[in-house]
Amino acid sequence: MQIYIGNLPYDFTEEELREMFDQFGEVESVKIVMDKASGSSKGFGFIEMERKSEGKDAIQVLDQSAVRGRNIRVHAARPRNGRSQRSKNKRKNHDQSDGEQQSSSADRFPGKKEDLAVG
Repeated sequence: MQIYIGNLPYDFTEEELREMFDQFGEVESVKIVMDKASGSSKGFGFIEMERKSEGKDAIQVLDQSAVRGRNIRVHAARPRNGRSQRSKNKRKNHDQSDGEQQSSSADRFPGKKEDLAVG
């Protein structure tokens, strides 16, 4: 089960995050997201737990718990909508709008299709 952890202290380490979740079951992976430019934590990360039931227990206990004066947010991670998917949608919308423009051009200029053909 993939779990999102937000509002983490910026100096919190992946090892500390692993230790926090280890008490609930086997942790498969830990990732604190870092800013590429500065190399500093962005204050959120992800945990992958082997068993969904253990992940749900961790969420229930840890959500809104205080960590170094900050109430962390813990919930099931949402599916990622990566740039590639947005790009595909953008291209799809662009292609559809091009098709609409072509058909509307034909509608604006009545006549035979052969008259509109180029080349």
